[in-house]
Amino acid sequence: MTELTVGIDIGTTSVKAVAADVDGNIVARTRVPHALNAPDPDTFEHDATAAWVDGVLAAWDAVGEGRNVAGITVSAMVPSLCGVDAAGRPVTPGLLYGDARGRINGSSESVEGEVVGFAHALAGQPGVRALWPAQAVANHALCGVGAIDTSTAMTMAPLFTGTGWDEALLAEIGITADQLPAFMPGTQAIGDRNGIAVSGGTIDALAEQTVGAACEAGDVMVVCGTTLIPWALTTEWIEVAGLWTIPYSVPGLIAIGGASNAGGLFIDHVRRLTGDPAQDEVLAVAPGDRPTWIPYIRGERTPFHDPSLRAHLLDMSVNHGPAATLAGAYEAAAFVVSHHLDLARPDLEAAGSPPSRIVATGGGTQSSAWMQSLADVTGLPVDVAAQPEGAALGAAFTSRLTAGLESDPAVSRSWSRTSHRVEPRPEHHAAADVRYTRFREAVDQ
Repeated sequence: MTELTVGIDIGTTSVKAVAADVDGNIVARTRVPHALNAPDPDTFEHDATAAWVDGVLAAWDAVGEGRNVAGITVSAMVPSLCGVDAAGRPVTPGLLYGDARGRINGSSESVEGEVVGFAHALAGQPGVRALWPAQAVANHALCGVGAIDTSTAMTMAPLFTGTGWDEALLAEIGITADQLPAFMPGTQAIGDRNGIAVSGGTIDALAEQTVGAACEAGDVMVVCGTTLIPWALTTEWIEVAGLWTIPYSVPGLIAIGGASNAGGLFIDHVRRLTGDPAQDEVLAVAPGDRPTWIPYIRGERTPFHDPSLRAHLLDMSVNHGPAATLAGAYEAAAFVVSHHLDLARPDLEAAGSPPSRIVATGGGTQSSAWMQSLADVTGLPVDVAAQPEGAALGAAFTSRLTAGLESDPAVSRSWSRTSHRVEPRPEHHAAADVRYTRFREAVDQ
């Protein structure tokens, strides 16, 4: 029987998991929804037991239990942190990126090192023995070891220095290094579940990159998840104010982009408000017949780094019904992608890698209206990933490295597949350009 590997991805609103064979074919998949607790704009948290333990174990049972599995890897959103007791059980909520408790000393501005703020908020709570991110909590549930990989540890900077935990900063918080998870380099196994190797885990965005079909300079990878993540690929290290620059998973490529709250977090909210019109209805909305959304329903990450921003609606008229209002929301998410690209475009063009196509991944790829808006607004063709569970599939490939079934990370490119291409519609692109100008005038003030 062919050995399978499992990838489990803890997302903002659900746990997704897949079991994949040697060629990257998904033989089993599941989605386990969980609640996102956001009763006010400053709170953004999970029930860590429900999402990071129960959801992960339920996902494993659905795709892995009883199958010939060689390895398991958990990916998750970052940053996150919760307090656990001496047995590794969560005893506090799981704090997520953007929660106000990550802003040191009550600052109204977003700061680097959210995990430091999380640690200050959680360390003294009753029953807290250690502070772990989602990957460590899930790994402990799977194999009894609360450890993480070094890429996840890097998102806990400045607590993590690149080589270990910062003792002076820990002392300021009032904790010691043994109250944070152990960390393992690369894809090293941290333990096993009934003989199945469990890796230290990974970051969801890195897992998406691992099996993403965006692999050449000029490609733009857009992760259409709860968080919207655009990455423009180039061969030169370029730094753009407000954006992030990171090494990409393909050797020799650099990614420039960031993370926005204008993804599924915003779109799903508008879908609920409008009664979720059918995709065909939204696609049929005339080019000029939609309002312009400013989509920052709980502040914005890149390029503004401002948690105080809020959404509003421009140019709403009596003829705009639910379908037109939702069409405007999809368009606004695409405006955010264009904004990121436009900020980097002069440097990308100077480097010889102007944006030439979009590769879309994530759960939002299942929305035909979202994919069409992405093409219409940017004027670029959109190649849609064949599987929406990109982070889980990338984690499943990581499991092959951990289990010793592969030794070359580059083999992951053979798992990179798209299902179809969406071309921009000229009339819609022209109309969207007018609204994009309106959008930029509003957000650049």
